[in-house]
Amino acid sequence: MSRRTVNRAILAVVGLLLLTGGALVLLGGLDVYRHLGITPPHWWPLTLPDQPVVSATSRTRWTDRDWWWPVAIAVPALVVLGGLWWLFSQLRRGGPAGLDLPSPAAPGQPHFALHVRSRAVEDAIETELIAHPAVDRVTVRVTGAARRPEVHTALRLVPGADTAALIDTYRTGPVERARRSLGLATLPAELRLRVARPRKARTKKTPRVR
Repeated sequence: MSRRTVNRAILAVVGLLLLTGGALVLLGGLDVYRHLGITPPHWWPLTLPDQPVVSATSRTRWTDRDWWWPVAIAVPALVVLGGLWWLFSQLRRGGPAGLDLPSPAAPGQPHFALHVRSRAVEDAIETELIAHPAVDRVTVRVTGAARRPEVHTALRLVPGADTAALIDTYRTGPVERARRSLGLATLPAELRLRVARPRKARTKKTPRVR
């Protein structure tokens, strides 16, 4: 599951919970049920304007149990830690900062290491793809380990583009050149295609004659 999918799922759940809670508070605070003649069930929360969000009975129901306070402390702590983990995970690239290039030392010469930034590899692939006439927009991400990188590419194509030819160009062109440049036996690549909406042609307005 990709990070984008996880982010969308988390934001959807949090947004749904906030929307539901806000609607309940709004309906109860404005006394909507009474104005509409609706009688909610006895267990329904926030039915009156002066009703607290959490009743005294609910707050003290399990306070005499031994497990209550550890759970009451642990659950909010886990929620806070989960939120911080999700926040910091957005700041990480999700891939290697750089890749090691093969650099065999010549006889009698000291060995040296070559290192290329992942952003440079991404820029090289993006520059080659954006020059293609069928590509309207491109985004490339290098993920995985430094010695086992993967390339993830998202392309937005112009209407009427030849997708079969573009896929073949992508596989045998920038990805293959990146694989050879990095000295890798294989370079897994994922390609996502999306076609841009056709732009409406602007019609010239007829000038007004006074």
